[in-house]
Amino acid sequence: MMNIWISGYRNYELNIFRSDDQRIEVLKHLLGQQLRTKIEQGLTWVLTGGQLGIEQWTLEAALDLKRDYPALKIALILPFADFAQKWQPEKQTVLLKLKEKVDFCAEVSRRPYQSPQQLKNWQTFMLKHTKQALLVYDPEHPGKSRYDYQAIQTYQCRHDYPLDLLDFDWLQTASQDYLEEINENHLQ
Repeated sequence: MMNIWISGYRNYELNIFRSDDQRIEVLKHLLGQQLRTKIEQGLTWVLTGGQLGIEQWTLEAALDLKRDYPALKIALILPFADFAQKWQPEKQTVLLKLKEKVDFCAEVSRRPYQSPQQLKNWQTFMLKHTKQALLVYDPEHPGKSRYDYQAIQTYQCRHDYPLDLLDFDWLQTASQDYLEEINENHLQ
């Protein structure tokens, strides 16, 4: 059984502020491609958090893949009980709908946010309940995911834990390839 932790940039770190931004569809497609490859290698569970951006787009991409791969399981793991409480209502609604669609949803801490230790406990949970990670993250362009990246690197010092790092160069190339493919299909 192969489980993967997927995380990455928040939407605002990618300068994506509208839900109809075309880049979201491109990112979801690229995440779906990565997941499809992992499924063919034996992926059973996708674990991610509920952060706006890569984590939620991963959930959406994985849910789309369930049509072709019904055995795929998706877990939404939140770090603490009142996660997203301070978000705008429409963003809270999106998270609530995702919670209803995934196979499993839970909080690592049943208490409301109290300290950064809850986030570290969440990282530890994710590391211990997965066999590998995929981060949409570029160390040359730090964002909040740097904490996950650092936690994974520390964990790798003592454990065999592969990390697929999708940096900005990879994203640029993969996005261009995808958009060229779309344009070619429209011209035919």
